[in-house]
Amino acid sequence: MELLVFLILFPALAALLFCILPNGRLRDTIVVLVSAVIIAVTLYLFVLFAGAGTVYFDIESGMISQIMTGLEVIISAGLLYLAAKYRQYLIAGLVVIQLGVVLYAESLINETAALNNLFIDPFSIIMAMIIGIIGSLICVYSVGYMRDYHAHHEGMPDKRRWFFALLFVFLAAMFGVVFSNNLFWLFFFWEVTTLCSFLLIGYSWDEEARKNAFWALLLNLLGGLAFAFTFVWIGLTDPSGGLVMMDTLLAAGPAVAMIPAALIGFAGLTKAAQMPFSSWLVGAMVAPTPVSALLHSSTMVKAGVYMIVRFAPIYNVTMVGYMISLVGGVTFLLASGIAISQSNAKKVLAYSTIANLGLVVACAGIGSYAAVWAAILLIVFHAIAKSLLFLSVGTVEHKIGSRNIEDMTGLLGRLPAVTVMMIIGIAGMFLAPFGMLISKWAALVAFLDAQYGFILVLLLAFGSAVTVFFWTKWLGKLIEVAWNPKPVEAKISNHEYSALVPLTVLMVAVCIGFPLLSSYLVVPYVFGIYGMAATLGQANMTIMVMMVFMVLIMPLSLLYFRKDRKILPHYMGGLSSTPDMHFKGSIGVQRPVALGNYYLADYFGEKRLSNIGNGFCIAFIAMLMITVILGVIA
Repeated sequence: MELLVFLILFPALAALLFCILPNGRLRDTIVVLVSAVIIAVTLYLFVLFAGAGTVYFDIESGMISQIMTGLEVIISAGLLYLAAKYRQYLIAGLVVIQLGVVLYAESLINETAALNNLFIDPFSIIMAMIIGIIGSLICVYSVGYMRDYHAHHEGMPDKRRWFFALLFVFLAAMFGVVFSNNLFWLFFFWEVTTLCSFLLIGYSWDEEARKNAFWALLLNLLGGLAFAFTFVWIGLTDPSGGLVMMDTLLAAGPAVAMIPAALIGFAGLTKAAQMPFSSWLVGAMVAPTPVSALLHSSTMVKAGVYMIVRFAPIYNVTMVGYMISLVGGVTFLLASGIAISQSNAKKVLAYSTIANLGLVVACAGIGSYAAVWAAILLIVFHAIAKSLLFLSVGTVEHKIGSRNIEDMTGLLGRLPAVTVMMIIGIAGMFLAPFGMLISKWAALVAFLDAQYGFILVLLLAFGSAVTVFFWTKWLGKLIEVAWNPKPVEAKISNHEYSALVPLTVLMVAVCIGFPLLSSYLVVPYVFGIYGMAATLGQANMTIMVMMVFMVLIMPLSLLYFRKDRKILPHYMGGLSSTPDMHFKGSIGVQRPVALGNYYLADYFGEKRLSNIGNGFCIAFIAMLMITVILGVIA
């Protein structure tokens, strides 16, 4: 129990310290030390509880719940002030309604009878590892990045004290989300993540950042309101407070838990940026890159899919679950399509994140043991790959002055170390034997076995094909051969390398060792719920080992050809060309050769596909809400 409480309180207390410390070497050193402690404690937690199954901890809820309620009132007051100041009246109304609903629900429920307020199981261990390791590495990276960020934005107020404080509050809240068995406690931490994301997205507080921050807050408040109505239903159904404990609610089965599962599922869809709520995550790209990495990999959106996966057993073979799956499947297909039309690297990563989270949601909505196994593996591989890619893009942007993919031509020759890390991250998203591809295969098998799963199979198949297209375009630009590429004369900070290198190693290690991850954490969790679990067959293991061997041997084989190599000019179909990529035209004029990607904006334009996806997903969510209303009436 002490370790769980430590991981929740320690980052929060460190955040108070960062509010006081001035910018400087001392603050930077403490950021690194605090991050190292969080990583160490997270690893110790894994060692201690990896084989322990589900362990519950009884903590007196009275005083703690009162403190959380008081903090909720303070947070609501702060949001009301900002909403009134900037004339965000709809947000102000949602804040008032949500707070009123929560306070009313608390008056209905005897929460003092609640036991087992904290818990840990294999799934929460996986999530804690993602939060503790990846989140902490992002904090270390931020030390060097934010120094460069303000060097590039000299007129911007330096608010790094608050920036680092918010990062660690974010980590503390996420630990609270994954360790809380008490849904009131979980809701409090859930809302803290909403507050942190709002403030981090609006870091620069210029007009665009402020607009996008309030939009993110608005959409996430809608989800929070749905979550809050869960407590009203519990209070009217079970005033004794037993159902406020997540394990009790899940054990009650679909007959009792379906309405809360549907409301929490809706909240998860908003937090996970599924269509039609995906625009807030795209707008979050205005924030500094570490914020993007944090939101996309280890916090915020992961809180959304975490809750949906938790309630997956309730969704199994139900209309609510099927509607959630369709939202995820359509989001996967159309967000992947939108990524084709984007040349901004951060936008490509944003839509790829939305798409991959959609696949996780689709699996969780199906709710079978095979689908949940695939969903958890997708969460793991996505978290590592996306954190690595976002941080790499942030470094590249500072060094070449652009985040446009077309400006990354031949980057392997200009920023070789960082580019190799980017290549590994991109490979991890769509190439065999990296885990995302294997997880998608597992999802495909789960969909085949599901009722009406053929629709999801089609969405997965076409979405995956589209995914290959936009990742290959980017990868091709990075490794494109340029004549005598000039290295970028810029030093990358040690803090940035200290995050990028471990994430790269972790990407490779998890892809090679994910059968162990599955055997020791994912399978025990799934088996504990369903009494059965998906596993890798011997034939699949053999194929995977062969692919790993090929992936390792091919780069090493290049060492053999390293000496006495000869680089030839580009061949221009018989026309003479020069080493600096020019050729002689039909009237003897020297013309430059330019290589560029197809973006097919007429077919995969952001506005066009977003409107289609939003229309379908609104219809699916409406059917989900109708199911809830009919359930309440019944």
